[in-house]
Amino acid sequence: MSSSPSTVIASSEQNGIPDEAASRARLLEVSTVILRQAVELLEGGLGHDEQLTTHSNYIPGSTIGKHLRHARDHFVLLLEAVTTPLPHVLNYDKRARNVPMESSREAAICALNAAIAQLKDVVPTTRLAEPITLHAVTPYPQVLDSTFGRELWFAGLHAIHHWSMVRVIAGELGIQMEDSFGFAPSTLVHMESKAPLGKPKI
Repeated sequence: MSSSPSTVIASSEQNGIPDEAASRARLLEVSTVILRQAVELLEGGLGHDEQLTTHSNYIPGSTIGKHLRHARDHFVLLLEAVTTPLPHVLNYDKRARNVPMESSREAAICALNAAIAQLKDVVPTTRLAEPITLHAVTPYPQVLDSTFGRELWFAGLHAIHHWSMVRVIAGELGIQMEDSFGFAPSTLVHMESKAPLGKPKI
């Protein structure tokens, strides 16, 4: 039986400094919580598929479905890059659009749960310092050196940024949101929130 992230953290820390396994477990825990927020929204917040494709009046071109797909893509693209032979080339701009998860709650739940399963499979056995070569358009083409740990941390914060826009659209549709949805962990800690990402682990 595999250990939970919290068990790994508790058993791996020495002198208050997390080791590699504990750091990976923490990033896995946070990533999973963030993606689970989207799953819970789809399962309990949205009442019908049309709410995924309703365009926002305040954020032009935005729909809940597009934001969920875009945020999930970053995790999946990173995981795919780090599991291919060296050099691990990552390009966040290579994304599929108009896919089923943008318009179907069932497809979105399946896609997000698949990403969570992929995280649980890849993160525990991948070095946080594993080199990543990031290709980006800024709009100038850029090639940047990064690491798996840094990009996994970024994917989580990037998703929260998009959850905040999902929150705006959900508000337009009269959908009730969980209180911490779309708030960065640092903000939740400052607010002394009791949400999973709001409890300081220092």
